[in-house]
Amino acid sequence: MNSPSVVLAAGGTGGHLFPALALAQELGRRSIAVDLMTDMRGDRYGSDFPARRIYRVPSATISGGRRSPVTAARTALTLGRGILSAYRQLGAIRPGAVVGFGGYPSFPPIVAASLRRIPTAIHEQNAVLGRANRMLASRVAAIATAFPSVRHLDSASAAKLRFTGNPVRDAVVQSAQQAYAPPRPDGEFNVLVFGGSQGARFFSDVVPAALDLLAPETRRRLRIVQQCREEDLGRVRQAYAALEVQMELASFFRDLPERMAAAHLVIGRAGASSVAELTVIGRPSILVPLPHAIDNDQLQNAKQLAESGGALCIEQKDLSPDWLAREIRRLSADPETLANMAESAKRVGRPDAVAQLADLVEELMGLRPPQEPDERGIN
Repeated sequence: MNSPSVVLAAGGTGGHLFPALALAQELGRRSIAVDLMTDMRGDRYGSDFPARRIYRVPSATISGGRRSPVTAARTALTLGRGILSAYRQLGAIRPGAVVGFGGYPSFPPIVAASLRRIPTAIHEQNAVLGRANRMLASRVAAIATAFPSVRHLDSASAAKLRFTGNPVRDAVVQSAQQAYAPPRPDGEFNVLVFGGSQGARFFSDVVPAALDLLAPETRRRLRIVQQCREEDLGRVRQAYAALEVQMELASFFRDLPERMAAAHLVIGRAGASSVAELTVIGRPSILVPLPHAIDNDQLQNAKQLAESGGALCIEQKDLSPDWLAREIRRLSADPETLANMAESAKRVGRPDAVAQLADLVEELMGLRPPQEPDERGIN
């Protein structure tokens, strides 16, 4: 193909796919064509992903756990099929670079690209190098990271590290233009609650129970926007109605960045994309890391933001309705603290992350001179 092109390998979850989508948007602005390689679930996002073409590659989880020999053999066979499929497709596409975004859907395309000697990079969204990325680190030319320091990065791979930040979608950058307006002492207090498919059930249980402990005058100030699983919508709506709390509930919000910008306080999990969006937009938050996340990556993400002063981090086992009610009561009456948290969060945000990552991609493609080693974010 005559025009320069890049293959992005991503899928599985929005945490992996959203940074890839942001990079695709930026590369498009630079007149670089983008193709997406994803697993068989990628069609959930395909209609919105700005790719020239979407290729689906067989993949299977490659991480941990005790598995039977039959399961291990089936996984190896699926990955082998995926690598062969990606190898053939890359031969037809002939991209200038292949960039993976972690998770097992990125494994076959990156391995296939390395076999074809196509320049490769991986991007790690979390403060912990994921298992798939650990397995790919030795094969790639560069490792872009969302955090200045990343756990499980060995010394041989450290020289490849480039601290770019975590790219966010155009909608997030646009929402970041809205300055934080602290709540008035007796005015509305807007709370956004979201936790993804794995986190919404917990918040559907604990947030209504916490609001039940608040004084009626505090509840009257609340405006709750909350993501719930479909099966939980009815009972959560009923609970808030009984408490006379104004609410808007849905299983998915397509305009989440705008709703984040409108919030006085965000309560949610600490996935990499959520943390990146909170910092770019600059909003105070209570972060409750997913307790069974592999390698405790969400806990590390949340701790880094909490250390900056932009969030409160509490583990799920320690979060009770009493604790949450106390913090909502305290923060709703303390606009200065909320404003300071918002400022601290924004201070560590990297709205230029997508440009930094796109520059790295252009280096891999030979369209831009490489940075000197001392300009890199070496861990």
